[in-house]
Amino acid sequence: MAKPTPVASAEEAAALRRRLRRLVAAVAAGSADAEAFDEAAEALAKLRDAELGPRKDRAVAGCGGVNKGGTEAAAVPEQFLCPISSEIMRDPVILASGQLEITLPHLVQTYDRRFIQEWLSAGNRTCPQTQQVLSNTILIPNHLVRSMILQWCTDNGITLPPVENQEEDLVTNNERKTFSKIFERIASSSNLSEQREAIKDLRLLTKCNSSLRAAIGEKPDSISQMISTVSNPELENNAEVLEDMVTTILNLSIHESNKKIIGDDLLAIPFLIRALQSGTMEARSNAAAAIFSLSALNSNKAKIGELGAMRPLVDLLEHGSMIAKKDAASAIFNLCMLHENKSRATKSGVIDVTLKAIADDSLVDESLAILALLSGDHETVEEIGETGGVASMLRVIKEDQCKRNKENAAAVLFAVCMYDRTKLREVAEDENLNGGSLAWLAQNGTSRARRKAAGILDKMKRAVHHTHYSC
Repeated sequence: MAKPTPVASAEEAAALRRRLRRLVAAVAAGSADAEAFDEAAEALAKLRDAELGPRKDRAVAGCGGVNKGGTEAAAVPEQFLCPISSEIMRDPVILASGQLEITLPHLVQTYDRRFIQEWLSAGNRTCPQTQQVLSNTILIPNHLVRSMILQWCTDNGITLPPVENQEEDLVTNNERKTFSKIFERIASSSNLSEQREAIKDLRLLTKCNSSLRAAIGEKPDSISQMISTVSNPELENNAEVLEDMVTTILNLSIHESNKKIIGDDLLAIPFLIRALQSGTMEARSNAAAAIFSLSALNSNKAKIGELGAMRPLVDLLEHGSMIAKKDAASAIFNLCMLHENKSRATKSGVIDVTLKAIADDSLVDESLAILALLSGDHETVEEIGETGGVASMLRVIKEDQCKRNKENAAAVLFAVCMYDRTKLREVAEDENLNGGSLAWLAQNGTSRARRKAAGILDKMKRAVHHTHYSC
């Protein structure tokens, strides 16, 4: 059989892959609308044709190669295959290379959960594809790719085997004993050196052993007891102990059922907030990552916001190391998906911090994603307009090469102009001076960017007509 002839150049295929990764990252971050899903499906279809050419039949890995009608199964799009197993993914998850970077689309990798979990459980701490070192092993469900796979299977008459419950790790007696012994050393030992060593041991074990992470569910009160022990004045001022305990909570939070257990614990979230305020940079970064992980539950989003995490997160976003800033940005974004936290973020100074980051060309992707998410809140939109946000968004639209960044900037600018019509004059002057950046975006941007840019241009035109009519 002749090899399929690609219908696009390698450069075009690479551009399609970048576009698809940005869209998948937006879905994972919760910032995608219905059009983004449609755009992702379109990009995936084009990439399939670009790389595989006309469809040819081949067996579906992991599906037996036969559809319901008994005929040979259709070709599986490469993007539906796990890079590790080369089988169609049943439970696709995102692994962010380097650290929690859900808003950096070019670093997002998708795998079938059972195979990437096996990779991580074997002690590997690098991304299988990029070989970048992972600072954490949080896996995030890729709902977009999963829905596409299910739709493709339905269209082709293929039934996937059911997904095993990945979170129901079997806790063996050995692991129960291991956890009990470590817990005993932490909570009951009168030897401070022994306690410090036990806390470090727990950090290392919960990093690698998913079943040990699951064991906490059998003794949920152990979290409070361990935190109480660490709050002992002789341990509390030990920066290494604080860092180890924070990282242990982060590791435990990766297990889905632990998110509620930790969130319901009266001491856990306040402990993380204290670490955000006064820990080492690594402790603060891991505390932000733990808050991001816990905020997957709406009930935890509310508690975290109410207990005062937003201000130290914004402070970390402004003054932290690059890794810490990215973890803080991820946590802030996730928390602000709950409406009540949007006002808290604004009052904590997130507008000034994100606009400054954009001006400095630092964390531009993350900052724009946060501002776009917040732009539905009038209090936030007012502050953006009063602190130079219009000029900042116009600069992104003119100069940034990333389509998603242009889209987010257009969304923010649209919200500002709808809230304060006087800003239309500033936008109109810039549009006339710089050769129609918005007009270009209205023709060449993403579907959402085109809609927002067209909306601004329409309001500008109406404002001009109204002025002439009044004269």
